[in-house]
Amino acid sequence: MLEDGTIFRGHAFGAPVEATGEIVFTTGMTGYQEAITDQSFNGQMIVFTYPLVGNYGINRDDYESIAPTCKGVIVKEHARVASNWRNQFTLDEFLKRKNIPGISGIDTRKLTRILREKGTVKGMLVQEKEDLNHAFDQLRAVVLPTNQVAQVSTTKPYPSPGSGKNVVVIDFGLKHSILRELSLRNCHLTILPYQTDAQTILDLNPDGVMLTNGPGDPKDLPEVLDMIRGIQGKVPIFGICLGHQLLALANGADTFKMRFGHRGFNHPVREIATGRIDFTSQNHGYAVDPSSINKDELMITHLEINDDTVEGIKHRHYPAFSVQFHPDAAPGPHDAVHLFDQFMELMDAWKEQQNNA
Repeated sequence: MLEDGTIFRGHAFGAPVEATGEIVFTTGMTGYQEAITDQSFNGQMIVFTYPLVGNYGINRDDYESIAPTCKGVIVKEHARVASNWRNQFTLDEFLKRKNIPGISGIDTRKLTRILREKGTVKGMLVQEKEDLNHAFDQLRAVVLPTNQVAQVSTTKPYPSPGSGKNVVVIDFGLKHSILRELSLRNCHLTILPYQTDAQTILDLNPDGVMLTNGPGDPKDLPEVLDMIRGIQGKVPIFGICLGHQLLALANGADTFKMRFGHRGFNHPVREIATGRIDFTSQNHGYAVDPSSINKDELMITHLEINDDTVEGIKHRHYPAFSVQFHPDAAPGPHDAVHLFDQFMELMDAWKEQQNNA
């Protein structure tokens, strides 16, 4: 049920619970496990535009978080039998274990068109035996939360030991694939809660700081902007997704809510300096307003080809850059994974500059 009164009747699977959340769609043909466990979907119901979901099951390797916090899964057809050598259990079994409801057998193309025309809307998964008029009144009265990052960020610091560069990761709802890419480059990682202050970060003497992805409106995190201003110019910074938006806000730019956002694994992005085009993995409902960028402080490095969304920025005076898309891309495409190598090179160059100062 949508907040405009539209009703889709289908078959329940997953956890036998009712749920309410913001409805969004993702266009990935694969990667449903990564999408469902991506904390950027906190509080949202995910519409999969690909018609068959669940055919290869759930496996050990594709978790982006262990405790997903999306509110529901909406599909045209869910595969009751999963066939893959890595499969551990079916999508239905997985959703039951994680207490997430699902609905199948509805016209996901029609639902996606509604979201494209009207923008993201509130929705409810409800048993048809319920009083639908009462359920509709409840849905309209629901106020969506604004503390999503607090729900998904780690509450205590923890390490992921390595023998290379010392990187501090600020967790706004991170994807495990970000840690995986940094670990592949032998980084020693210290993952910190989102509300950590600048001095605590600098006391760890990091070679660089990663600002991760996460859910919600970046303007709900004003305390983070002070932290970013406190560390930039003192340590290299790499921001991804929500981290990108926060870096922009900290440097005087503005952000806005998109009508239906970018979610999926087929978004073409152009690097302005080289003309290089990467197909990227994305999951965001907010974007940086290009007209608000102070060109004396920031430069736009990447644009989305379809709608000219700002997809990357770089600070003109400090070693700091960010991208709106996911270079860690789990699942792929892996076109932009080289940005992690760029982060490594930035840390090396900054260290050499400081040693020669």
